[in-house]
Amino acid sequence: MSYLAHLFGIIAFVLLLVWLLHYREGIEYDSDNGLRVFNVHPFLMYSGFIFLSGEAVLAFQTIPSERKIRKFVHMTLHLIALVLGIVGLSAVFKFHDMRQIPNVYSLHSWIGIGTFCLFVLQWIFGLSVFMIQAASELTRRKVLPWHKVGGKALMFMAVCAAETGLMEKTSFLTSAGALKPHHLESNLIKFTGLAILLFGVFVNLSV
Repeated sequence: MSYLAHLFGIIAFVLLLVWLLHYREGIEYDSDNGLRVFNVHPFLMYSGFIFLSGEAVLAFQTIPSERKIRKFVHMTLHLIALVLGIVGLSAVFKFHDMRQIPNVYSLHSWIGIGTFCLFVLQWIFGLSVFMIQAASELTRRKVLPWHKVGGKALMFMAVCAAETGLMEKTSFLTSAGALKPHHLESNLIKFTGLAILLFGVFVNLSV
């Protein structure tokens, strides 16, 4: 199962890059082109919040090492995901300021902001309880199942945010006449969404 998770994660990453670089003018945070600035958002949010977070979850199954090292890799990958998420969120706020678009107005943005906030709390909780071991061994055993369930829930919240984001972007492009329902770009977006969903599913099945 973990092999399929890795496979669909990489497929989604490649499809997303093809879409953003070939059809959507590229990726550049400091560009004067608002579209290039916006593209930083989906690229980093998937790379961090979904792909690296999924790999962090799989680390306990796929890294042939002692638990302490697997735990360190798990926390480090999540920290990188958190940093990428901050930059990715900053990019979309910057794009909205450039285009004078209201912030946090859609279901996608509500789910995304909520997921990010809970992700930060989950990481801080994991760092203090399991990495630094500020809690007793008995407490750690009791809260570990909840930490695992919370991680799975956040994974699917991130996938949900990605799917609603792709749908939102597709609707904007279609209404603007820049995307036809059966155009190659439209199908590329759909396959990207399916790959992201399957990545989340197989990460969950793997653990």
